[in-house]
Amino acid sequence: MPKIQKQLHIGMTLAPTWLSGDAWRREDSQVERLSDPCFFIELAQRAEAAHLDFVFRPDSLGAPPPGMAKRPGGSGSDPTLLMTLLAGHTSHIGLLTTASTTFFPPYILARALMTLHWLSGGRAGWNIVTSLDGQRNFGLAQMPSADERYASAAEAVQVIRALWQTCPNGAATIDRSAGLYDSATIAEPINFEGAYYQVEGPLGAMGHPTPLPLFQAGASDIGRNFAAGIADGTFAACPDKATAIELRADLRRRAEAQGRPADAVRVMPGLSLFLAASEAEAQELYRETHAGTSRAQKLAKLTAMLGFDLSDWEGSRRITAADLPPPAQGVRSRTHAELLRRKIARSEPTLDALLEAPEVLGSAHWQVIGTPGQAIDAIRDWADAGAMDGFILFPGGSVPCLDLALAIIPSALAEDGRFRNGYVGSDFASRLGVATQ
Repeated sequence: MPKIQKQLHIGMTLAPTWLSGDAWRREDSQVERLSDPCFFIELAQRAEAAHLDFVFRPDSLGAPPPGMAKRPGGSGSDPTLLMTLLAGHTSHIGLLTTASTTFFPPYILARALMTLHWLSGGRAGWNIVTSLDGQRNFGLAQMPSADERYASAAEAVQVIRALWQTCPNGAATIDRSAGLYDSATIAEPINFEGAYYQVEGPLGAMGHPTPLPLFQAGASDIGRNFAAGIADGTFAACPDKATAIELRADLRRRAEAQGRPADAVRVMPGLSLFLAASEAEAQELYRETHAGTSRAQKLAKLTAMLGFDLSDWEGSRRITAADLPPPAQGVRSRTHAELLRRKIARSEPTLDALLEAPEVLGSAHWQVIGTPGQAIDAIRDWADAGAMDGFILFPGGSVPCLDLALAIIPSALAEDGRFRNGYVGSDFASRLGVATQ
């Protein structure tokens, strides 16, 4: 066994991925519990019992994609408020929320995030998104371009960090007889003037002395530059080991070019799991989960990502890079589309094979369909190859899959030194190594 240099970081999504596709129809799906806040408290507590680094809640501010509106498990509830609830029922696990810089002003974001950080004792984290849609819910006819969204996001982060510096982090000194109250920090205006924002400040919300970790999920060229400059972690979709290795190496080069340490950005791919006692059972679980997705729906998704219609192609015909038109400008997710084009260029799959790929059926995450042992072997292989610094659990298909993921994977990795046996300290940043950089 190779020498273990660093322990892995492990997070888990609180989006009910085990209800994806048709899995919510299973008798054991517990779909009816999604309306009970206690269900998410239990999930967070179970993740904490497994000593995970954090739980994570994605978010979408637009209408669900076609075909999803009648399915359960939408992410319509505010993730930061959910994390605030979980802060009162956990004590160590990180609470990674999602908030959009495209639709929320920096002052609002700065106050909400730092309040969560303070209430949780330094356990908040922020997944920075620039959003893919939802503009009509915020008075916009069209989404700003990707370049504009990322440019405003970079400026928003600059404003937010400046506002956080105005927050008092210590106990106040009070002299009642003299009528003096020293809040331990003199809050001065920041008077920020930028291309997108003009913010006076100060914030004045109660703060916490430890850093609040920043995450980002885009893997397009502009997304990588953004992550390399400001993020402490990224979980961009990596459907295979080679993609993850390339992403990690590229982010290290870009981080150094922007004056940061090479390992400043921790690469944590999403790990989509379909686990069962045998590989055959896991494959059946995967088939059942996606049985309700018609060929027409898969072809429509493929057309939207690639920019041309393949509905009249034979299923056995191979697709090559030469078949692809130039990248479409109006694609919903540039990252997702680029991953799909890369897969075609690399493996030239048949149309039938491509329609069953995670990039089409799911969200292009790394996927393991098999036993817990096979998942652990895959994790060790990726870690030893330098493909990642950790991963985020996305259990799929069934509640038993979720149970297996939490009960077996962290403890098995802890046995060979790849993961912790318990928590040291209670703040999120030091656990990630952010505080010591």
